Amino acid sequence: MKQKIVIKVTTCCDKCRSKALKTAATVAGVNSVALEGDDKEKLVVIGERVDAACLTKALRRKMNFAILESVEEVKPQEEKNDDNKPTTSCCVERPRCELVSVVYDTNPEACTIM
Repeated sequence: MKQKIVIKVTTCCDKCRSKALKTAATVAGVNSVALEGDDKEKLVVIGERVDAACLTKALRRKMNFAILESVEEVKPQEEKNDDNKPTTSCCVERPRCELVSVVYDTNPEACTIM
């Protein structure tokens, strides 16, 4: 079930806006994130199986102010099928990347375990 979540956040500058976007984008299940409104104060998140309460809580930790305004189900748009045109559906899922830091030992002969 795809859902649209609207959260009101306070952003004073572009740095705060990018911080809010980055925080929302890291939550599992999020497909798209955008800022809307006159002052770019509404964060719109679209995704599948996103916990709106946990997302709002994470934004409160980072931004100090976030209010959950609405959660709606997004219904897929119905396309008109012509007999002449073949229908193709493409669902490409973003690959999840995991950051791993590798530390090389400058002195491999010295064993600190024993």
